[in-house]
Amino acid sequence: METVSPPLPNILPSTKFLLKSQLPPRFPKQCPKATAPPPTPAAKPISTTHATVTHTTSDILRLMDSLSLPIPPDIYASLIKECTLSRHSSRALRLHSHIKKSRVKLSLHLLNRLLVMHVSCGHLEIARQTFDQMFLRDFNSWAIMIVACLQAGDYEEAIDYFVLMERCNSVFKFPSWIIVCLLKSCVLTKNMELGKQVHGRLLKLGVAHDLSLTGSLMNFYGNFNCLDDANTLFNRSSRCNTATWTAKMVNSCREEQFRQVFVDFTEMGRQGIKKNSFTFSSALKACAGMDDEGISGRQVHAIAIKLGLESEGFVQCGLIDMYGKCRLVREAEKAFEIAGDERNIACWNAMVMGYVHNKLCVEAIKLLYGMKEAGLEVQQSLINNVRVACGSRELEYGRT
Repeated sequence: METVSPPLPNILPSTKFLLKSQLPPRFPKQCPKATAPPPTPAAKPISTTHATVTHTTSDILRLMDSLSLPIPPDIYASLIKECTLSRHSSRALRLHSHIKKSRVKLSLHLLNRLLVMHVSCGHLEIARQTFDQMFLRDFNSWAIMIVACLQAGDYEEAIDYFVLMERCNSVFKFPSWIIVCLLKSCVLTKNMELGKQVHGRLLKLGVAHDLSLTGSLMNFYGNFNCLDDANTLFNRSSRCNTATWTAKMVNSCREEQFRQVFVDFTEMGRQGIKKNSFTFSSALKACAGMDDEGISGRQVHAIAIKLGLESEGFVQCGLIDMYGKCRLVREAEKAFEIAGDERNIACWNAMVMGYVHNKLCVEAIKLLYGMKEAGLEVQQSLINNVRVACGSRELEYGRT
């Protein structure tokens, strides 16, 4: 279970945009003295429904070219925005090609929006080429490429962009969210050395104890099994919030210090610190590892109900897993049924493993077929676990 890092900034606009033609509507001239002809009996009534006309990027470009009109930057800005929102790949490519042929000089702001357009359309390689050809870049230019690489799962390249940005632009004041992204990339690429360098840089700048960074730093050290360093950060923090407490609990779970997790969960309640679904997920995982016949788990469950978090996905899965491991199968089944249609694949897996843990092989096999009927893809590892638990190699899931 990982702590929740602040979400990556959404580099795509969220509101829809409809490009409107700039040409004024034309109306027929009216003669005030003319009289209308008498209606023809066979005439059909004229429909008053107005046809909806939409213009694509290509239509606008073709119209402007046919009129031999130069396209000003503000029109290009509107077209870039339209392609970004529609994520229409071919239109985006045609638009960029048209901009190149026109030799219009785009501002840095529009070049950044061009990067966003290509990223939104899945043209990461073209975005890289465009970025490389930019003579001037600001923080937004670098940030767009870093976030694009993170979203594409290319964490090594995201790190490379950050390191290069720092070398080329030492004057930038990096916001906390990009440091969080970098630390996450260090964890995923197992680059502990760079993460420590980043921490050292933050200490020099005097911002290492910023609450928005403390939780991410704790998670970073926890992933590298440096629990003492993580706890030192927690203890030196002037005040702790949900993220830092949850990070502490997650790290303790990794070290199987389950009793400490429950103690921290209780202390959060005593101090009035808000708990979220990830906090409960860590607490329930700890309760599943405690040999107390589910007493602590029931307490956590009651608090989740009180706070209205019982229906959260992470909490539902944690409850099923906890009750199954505590040999409280009926309670696990109740939690599974309460999840209803909203239960995810993790809930199904937890319920199957709950049956396996309690040696209820028939129920586990039935649930595997239930997953098939629900249209879920079952992992081979789960099938193998059921096969081993049932003591038979003849279990052929999916055959009738």
